[in-house]
Amino acid sequence: MNELLKRVFFGAIYVVIMWFGTAFSEKTFQILFLILGIWSIYEMWKLRKGKTKLVAILIVIIPFFIIQIFGMTDSNYPEMPFNPSIVLLMFILTWTFDSFAYLVGKKLGRTKILPSISPKKSWEGFFGGYLFCILAGSLSYFIFKDYFKHISTLSYVLIIIILPFSATTGDFIESYYKRKAGVKDSGKIIPGHGGILDRMDAFLITIPVIYIIINIT
Repeated sequence: MNELLKRVFFGAIYVVIMWFGTAFSEKTFQILFLILGIWSIYEMWKLRKGKTKLVAILIVIIPFFIIQIFGMTDSNYPEMPFNPSIVLLMFILTWTFDSFAYLVGKKLGRTKILPSISPKKSWEGFFGGYLFCILAGSLSYFIFKDYFKHISTLSYVLIIIILPFSATTGDFIESYYKRKAGVKDSGKIIPGHGGILDRMDAFLITIPVIYIIINIT
């Protein structure tokens, strides 16, 4: 299979599994992120083989612990149905940002951000992804306003503004550990994409950041 087609095909399967597992029920949400968390910890453990692991492992454990909180029904409001809208919003914005940062960067990228860690990431790609992230967030807010109604407007705006920075930071953190380990990908479980951690790296910092935003605004 052509490499691009392989990437698109298995990327689409990944998105469907993530979306269905997150949105179907509280139970599928918890099981999905438990599996993803365990596998990501395993991949980070392999990357740090023979080296200090505590900080690297905590970087993975903390967001996967927090996301389980997002998936819990509020005990103060047990009558309210399971609502994963915050996590789905995070998916929409992160996937939009990542996709367009890659496309714009590939076409127009000239000024590298941190070439010693991730040589393909450029400021042109970052700002291109940022622009489309704002567009996707704005459209989602107006089209699915009722679905996101329990997220305050201030929280929603802050998430859109900050997410590209947190997603890029998470990506750089994983790239740093891969470079230290001398590998291109954290694993091979997703053909054309690499490991689970390669797909979840943008969420490592984003999840804690969104949790803080939701709880202070």
